[in-house]
Amino acid sequence: MSIRHGLLALLERGPMHGYQLRAAFEQSTGATWPLNIGQVYTTLSRLERDGLASPLPENEAGQRPYEITKAGRTALSAWFTTPISATDRPRDELAIKMALAVTTPGVDVPGVLQAQRTATMRALQEYTRLKTREAEPADLAWRLVLDAMIFQAEAEVRWLDHCEASLLRHSRTPAPQPAPQPDPASAAPGHVAATS
Repeated sequence: MSIRHGLLALLERGPMHGYQLRAAFEQSTGATWPLNIGQVYTTLSRLERDGLASPLPENEAGQRPYEITKAGRTALSAWFTTPISATDRPRDELAIKMALAVTTPGVDVPGVLQAQRTATMRALQEYTRLKTREAEPADLAWRLVLDAMIFQAEAEVRWLDHCEASLLRHSRTPAPQPAPQPDPASAAPGHVAATS
């Protein structure tokens, strides 16, 4: 998800200043993707530059709220109606790590797998524990994010199981034997093989 679209979605609710946007973003996502205030203000500057949000006069506390523009609403609508493709998502660091682990000499690949499985199972247990807490109707956004994290962790555990099974199959497959090489002496020009 791009931060710019997240902030536009929040501005669609009404004008907000940077700290309000950060708090609303973290509340909506259950703080699963914390933002620092610098990211918020940098993104607001870009939204203003691109004509997607406009600043309002400062309030009594010296904070400058922003509001979404017509162009911002159009961009937000396009984002909501356009499916996310695999190429829009960040690279999967775990898949890259495993690909490099199996091709780098000296790496304890089963150890890498086990460490990741342990960490993922702990995360899954924590997500499941969080899901059992009493929820208010306003927590729907947070619950949807939490469900996505649970499903991703479950899928990761299944993928790690698949990696482990693939490693076992690969280790049981005998390595191809090199073809026998002819004796260099017998291949020399003018050499006549001995007969008995």
